[in-house]
Amino acid sequence: MRVLGVDPGLTRCGVGVVEGVAGRPLTMLGVGVVRTPADADLGLRLVAVEQGIEQWLDEHRPEFVAVERVFSQHNVRTVMGTAQASAVAILCASRRGIPVALHTPSEVKAAVTGTGRADKAQVGAMVTRLLRLAAPPKPADAADALALAICHIWRAPAQNRLQQALALHASKAPQAPRAPHA
Repeated sequence: MRVLGVDPGLTRCGVGVVEGVAGRPLTMLGVGVVRTPADADLGLRLVAVEQGIEQWLDEHRPEFVAVERVFSQHNVRTVMGTAQASAVAILCASRRGIPVALHTPSEVKAAVTGTGRADKAQVGAMVTRLLRLAAPPKPADAADALALAICHIWRAPAQNRLQQALALHASKAPQAPRAPHA
């Protein structure tokens, strides 16, 4: 499974591609950051994020895209920029028919470090260890993008089984009788 992880942001949008399956060693195929100038027009910044993500999709051809789920922070401006960059990533993947999964920050931290309260340094250290890298990816947004991809690879099999079980259950549920047409 090849996953593009996206840690959304307008100034720094972390991107990282990881390949592998749960229970086996994972491989990093690429990591980086799509940057936009803070003083640029919002529309131009969103276009730059789109172009950057499109480049990563073209180059790495992921089967899935994992995006950090935007959560409420104290700074509304930061949340808005994060949400806008997140929407761009979701749009780019969806336009190509690539499934998108959203993972909360605490879900990603728990998957990678064992605790949902891990700090950035702990996430970076575990990403480095799990992917057998010489040093933690910099900046932290890049490490976070890799952590998102790892989280998805590890959680996707269980989520898929759950969805299949729910679909099977729904298909076996008795259907309500339909009213005759007049």
